[in-house]
Amino acid sequence: MTQILPDHPALVPDAVIDVTADLCPMTFVRTRLALDRLRPGQVLRVDLRGAEPRENVPRSARELGHAILAEHSGANGVTAIFIRKSV
Repeated sequence: MTQILPDHPALVPDAVIDVTADLCPMTFVRTRLALDRLRPGQVLRVDLRGAEPRENVPRSARELGHAILAEHSGANGVTAIFIRKSV
């Protein structure tokens, strides 16, 4: 289950990508490329916009074995998804 943790102080990402201007499936393509560059256990923050990417990016990451640590939706319509790369 995904927790909603606004500005959790212990949740510091190792990398951040912004896919707010991208459409599916490019939102996850860019997310996967960013995850591929991380070491196991590192955390990626993905900033995205819209219902479809908000549903598809976490689902696709889970299907690859990665953990969704948190989701935070801001007032500006941007959602930050925190993903821990699988070990």
